[in-house]
Amino acid sequence: MYDICCIGHITLDKIVTAKAIKHMAGGTAFYFSNAIRNMDVRYKLITAVAETELPSVANLRDKGIDVKVLPSAHTVYFENIYGENQDNRTQRVLQKADAFFAEDIKDVEAIIFHLGPLLADDMSTDLIKALFSRGNVSVDAQGYLREVIDKGVHAVDWADKKEALKHIDILKVNESELEVLTGIADIREGAKVLAEWGVKEVVVTLGSMGSVIYADSIYYDVPAYKPTEVVDATGCGDTYMAGYLYKRVKGADIQNAGEFAAAMAGLKIETSGPFEGTEEDVMAMMERVVS
Repeated sequence: MYDICCIGHITLDKIVTAKAIKHMAGGTAFYFSNAIRNMDVRYKLITAVAETELPSVANLRDKGIDVKVLPSAHTVYFENIYGENQDNRTQRVLQKADAFFAEDIKDVEAIIFHLGPLLADDMSTDLIKALFSRGNVSVDAQGYLREVIDKGVHAVDWADKKEALKHIDILKVNESELEVLTGIADIREGAKVLAEWGVKEVVVTLGSMGSVIYADSIYYDVPAYKPTEVVDATGCGDTYMAGYLYKRVKGADIQNAGEFAAAMAGLKIETSGPFEGTEEDVMAMMERVVS
């Protein structure tokens, strides 16, 4: 039995910022796994990559991460282009990987299953339902709201959202994803609607403006932790969720889990690549002045 099992593709990422162009591994699976690996948690990653990308898996295993690899004809290839404002990015998908199915996860038990789809057809509602019957389901909504047209990533609504959300305990969205799902721009009203549709904990990340979590008719306002330098925002949402789920599975309340998650995300943005710090590093960050 694992505390947390993350399911998602490791990607090939081309990251373009004002300062540099870098090629590296990426995706929810990559950033989440690196961020949580130094925490006191029983963790497993289930991913799917092409044979050519197995070295990326070997690198994770070398760091002590327990990884189950499923075969895939291709590896997802993302291009992320950032402007001066790191909260905004343009994406292209140059290659897609095979989807995940309930059969792929049947031999893994966990308290929390965290799903990190990158594209709408990565993980079906049937998979969500199957995992919901076995544990708590956490989902990052971003992939369900992405459609690829001529390699460009376009925002779409989640076609099966009403059925899927009934089987999701924790849902992570940003403000634009929240509006796509609900048609409501107001953060608090939108979060309330998602809860009415079945989600127990709605986590809304707002970039440099912090985050709002809604659960049991209570709104939790979580401030952002200002980085000393903004270097690379890729993977900040995944890092946030790694911190949040880690603290929740350890028994922390929502406010404390959110603040720990925000501090982890603030640390991550200070460097290029994934967060690889410790719980002590995060606690030190939390002692800094809140932005």
